Amino acid sequence: MYNVEFYKGDYLERQRKANDDKCVCYVEHHFNSSASPSANYVVVITGSNASQTSKNWGRWYAQAVAREFDLPVGGNAGIQVGGYNGRGDFNLRHTYMPAILLEPLFASNPQHAEWIRSDERQNRLARILCESIQRFFQKGGLVAFSVGHKYKTSRPNDRGAKVYGGGMEADYAEEILNKAQEMIEGIDKPQEHRKINVIQGDEVLWTQNVDPDSDITWDPVRGVLRIDQA
Repeated sequence: MYNVEFYKGDYLERQRKANDDKCVCYVEHHFNSSASPSANYVVVITGSNASQTSKNWGRWYAQAVAREFDLPVGGNAGIQVGGYNGRGDFNLRHTYMPAILLEPLFASNPQHAEWIRSDERQNRLARILCESIQRFFQKGGLVAFSVGHKYKTSRPNDRGAKVYGGGMEADYAEEILNKAQEMIEGIDKPQEHRKINVIQGDEVLWTQNVDPDSDITWDPVRGVLRIDQA
């Protein structure tokens, strides 16, 4: 149902190749970085000419990551249209399909850096990305992945920012995209029903379809997940 293609070369070349291949969506993965080690938010960049689908998709992803990691969102409800003073805009603006640039965590923040290196936290980020693609592109198709900084023809040694404690931004971003590829390509049918998943670590322990109009509440004291029919 879904296939993933990694695009390499300078950013304009990647976008043109994805356009030629008629990809249904385009994802470029980065991590943020700051001179302040306490910088602490989730943001998604969209092109200055972004479609409403790109904006909705970016906000959904940013807010899902924020809930998962208990972080605030940056930008305008999670998205920064046109990037920061134009930075990030040309990574996306030549695509013909919805496109987002992910900056879910800060490589310069010690806590975030620990998560970036964690296999389990990488899986969480990959799962959120996978779910976002399934939600916004339900018919399937070819998905374009781009590893930020890495594989540029003009700067072949670029790996982005240093990750606090060791490693480089682009290498960890690529690991997450590889995990997301495996998840996405394992999907064999559209999600036709509203679904609840109970997940422990990387394992889905329980899943249940529920009525689209149901109210769902969790009581952590009693350990009760209540599904109330409307």
